Amino acid sequence: MESSGKPVPKNVEKMLEAWQQSGDEASLPLPNFADTATAFAVKTDQELEKAARLFGLMNHHWLVGMGSMLGLAAIRLRMPFVESVVKNTIFEQFCAGTTLLDSAPNIQKLHGAGVYSALDYGVEAKETEEDFNHTMNEIIRAIEFSEQCPGIRLISVKITGLARFGLLEAVHNKGNLNPRERNEYKNVLKRIDAICHTADQKGISVFIDAEESWIQDAIDHLATLMMARYNHERAVVYNTFQMYRTDRLQFLIRSYNRAAADGYFLGAKLVRGAYMEKERDRAERLGYESPIHPNKEATDHAFNTGVRFCMDHYEKIAFCNASHNADSAMLQAELIRERQLPRQHPHLLFCQLYGMSDNLTFNLAKAGFNAGKYVVYGPVREVVPFLIRRAQENTTITGDMSREHQLVTKELKRRGG
Repeated sequence: MESSGKPVPKNVEKMLEAWQQSGDEASLPLPNFADTATAFAVKTDQELEKAARLFGLMNHHWLVGMGSMLGLAAIRLRMPFVESVVKNTIFEQFCAGTTLLDSAPNIQKLHGAGVYSALDYGVEAKETEEDFNHTMNEIIRAIEFSEQCPGIRLISVKITGLARFGLLEAVHNKGNLNPRERNEYKNVLKRIDAICHTADQKGISVFIDAEESWIQDAIDHLATLMMARYNHERAVVYNTFQMYRTDRLQFLIRSYNRAAADGYFLGAKLVRGAYMEKERDRAERLGYESPIHPNKEATDHAFNTGVRFCMDHYEKIAFCNASHNADSAMLQAELIRERQLPRQHPHLLFCQLYGMSDNLTFNLAKAGFNAGKYVVYGPVREVVPFLIRRAQENTTITGDMSREHQLVTKELKRRGG
């Protein structure tokens, strides 16, 4: 079995030894996503009470919409006290810290529960070469920091933190780049290659995030180049597939066929998607067909079909189920058990956002699966766009905040006896 290059947490190691002795993977228990005691074992009563208040507020879609606009404007205008308020509420819930050292205790806490970390320096939408180089250096520091912090298994990279949006749009549209743009693009390639090279050397893997559909072809091109270069011995680089897009299932299959033909592992992180309203609004405004599935059922079908496809080809696809959907997570867990595959196989991963879906992550980890958290860190004002997306995409439209509120409230009641 291919090695991930990172150690298995000790508590998971003991479970694996017992299971290997039993020799019957099919009889092992599946995770219980209703188990809030396990889900919130690392949280104090005070932390849970604070989370309950925050999720309760985020249940109100109108409040989130208004707060998002006002909060972003206030941060940009550097209004006094706003940064402190953000840091002590939504930032504290969804981000591990402002720096790597600040984040280390939370990473170690996750590792102690058998949960790995996928670190994300949450800076995006930059415009200058100086900013892009700063982001690259910060990501490389995070990779090197993983040697001191064994819970870190992956690094997440957002290409708009390393490249100008307009440049990516020009590449996506197959336009003829002028000499200045060609030089810019060469610098982008150098940055992403430096990150992937360092990750390869340090035994870490890289998630390349998906972004808006009108720059995604450029991102896919970069991800494919890096996979073809680095994914021969193991899966160093993962591309991200937003399965709420109508074309992504076929693109996943094409990506696998290309990787198989060229002799490298496909790294595939499957998500539902993070820009639904923005994508639909732009399509309507510009008069083209929306790239997003018409309803949740179609998205769920595409996502779960993608899960089955990756499971069918797991020996050549390193696959991360990065969903907050309990049915999709359970589907993969059931397939792993039915096929009697090792629960710690490095190609079979789960990952959820830090601060959300703890009932999935920690119960998957307890059952011995490769479960992780997508751990965002960075200066408060720099990660505000990420935080606003979390609030907007997980309000009552999807029911995620209501679910989170119910789970936290249930655990508080259980603790109160």
